Amino acid sequence: MRTTKQKHRETEEQLTITERRMAAEDKYLEVKRKDPDSPYFTGPKEARLPRRSFMISAMAALGATSLHQVAGAAAPAGAVERTVPQDATKVPGVPFGEDGGYGTRSQFETEVRMLYKNPTNQSSWTLTPLEKSHGIITPSGLHFERHHGGIAVIDPAKHSLFIHGMVKQPKKFSMADLKRFPSISRIHFIECSGNTLTEWSKPTMKTVQGTHGLISTSEWTGVPLSTLLKEVDLRPGAKWLLAEGGDSAVMTRSIPLEKAMKDCFLAYAQNGEAIRPEQGYPLRLMVPGFEGNMHIKWLRRLAVSDTPFMTREETSKYTDLMPNGKAVQFSFEMDAKSVITFPSGEMQLPEPGFYEITGLAWSGRGRVKRVDVSVDGGRTWQQAQIESPVLPICPVRFRLPWNWNGKETVLQSRCIDETGYVQPTIKQLVEARGGLNGPVGPVYHLNSIQSWKIAPDGKVTNVHYA
Repeated sequence: MRTTKQKHRETEEQLTITERRMAAEDKYLEVKRKDPDSPYFTGPKEARLPRRSFMISAMAALGATSLHQVAGAAAPAGAVERTVPQDATKVPGVPFGEDGGYGTRSQFETEVRMLYKNPTNQSSWTLTPLEKSHGIITPSGLHFERHHGGIAVIDPAKHSLFIHGMVKQPKKFSMADLKRFPSISRIHFIECSGNTLTEWSKPTMKTVQGTHGLISTSEWTGVPLSTLLKEVDLRPGAKWLLAEGGDSAVMTRSIPLEKAMKDCFLAYAQNGEAIRPEQGYPLRLMVPGFEGNMHIKWLRRLAVSDTPFMTREETSKYTDLMPNGKAVQFSFEMDAKSVITFPSGEMQLPEPGFYEITGLAWSGRGRVKRVDVSVDGGRTWQQAQIESPVLPICPVRFRLPWNWNGKETVLQSRCIDETGYVQPTIKQLVEARGGLNGPVGPVYHLNSIQSWKIAPDGKVTNVHYA
């Protein structure tokens, strides 16, 4: 049981995390409010800068917010600054090969992950810009990050996976060995269990990137873990695995063997190419539907045992504290959750009339069965249209046509998954968990209904609404 002193120290640490996220979001919005292509643009139409002039000034400002960019370039990260002709039909285009054989995005696309400063940038987060997302797949370069010891730089030719413990034939597999096994491809989300943690007590972050940006979705390709466990011949009584990463934090988590045999796999590819370094290159453990830090990056070792290993990241961290002083441990699965991405916090609806409400819904327990949307603060609900495909442990994109009458209202969405679980309100969740986050309440796994208030002038803000 944790002492009162330990509880209060963790509360102070949590407040610091929240304050840093808020500061990072404010800096991010300073730039986005001046971007005429941003949903957060606040300037008058007649005062909009020419696009190229904005890009040069905005990217200079972004450099001060710790957001990644191309060094020495006016274009945003992942793009190249090029002269824009007045009429592209009158001049030849960019010659083949100038991108070096690997494509870049347009210099007019400015979305980036939001990074907030920690005492060290080896242990921090970046958040995915959900407000301008399309469909369900997150571009690899915008997938959220959570690192505990920086991004490991690993030569795949020298990397290996060692499986030992309660096995009859301990084995070491090179990357070449792993790629010889039959592979699978699956579209799954990964969500940090700290996603939305700032919102337990009161509405805190302003944008959907700030509140919900620690979830991303990719197509992952690799070898089923069950295949490798059959290769090493498990001993009777084996029930748990220790998964260990090859980064400087040596991240470790205990994985139930039942889950490992059911649907875990070792991913070496993401969205059709090698997995990105920040996502665990060259090898990442995928634990579909379970909290993000169990998807061990830079995977180098699996130890088989009959008991969990009680590592730091499943005892002092990633546990849910209850009012009696005890912590709920091994709360692996990510419950059903949804969020409206348009309209969402800090956006401005220009006038009453027709809009399409859209957002994402997901569940770590299987498929999303239905998404409901309320345009009156939860008094009534309408079933939203869900776009195909509807896959297990994969978000769906939902849409609902809406004619705004210009009056103040509150927009909400709720997800119902195939188990029948209904996404709760913040009040219901607090009552079920036994308190707010802090000395006597949980921090992780906040999956309550998100509320966005629309003011009569069209301004959208984050609110708590029963």
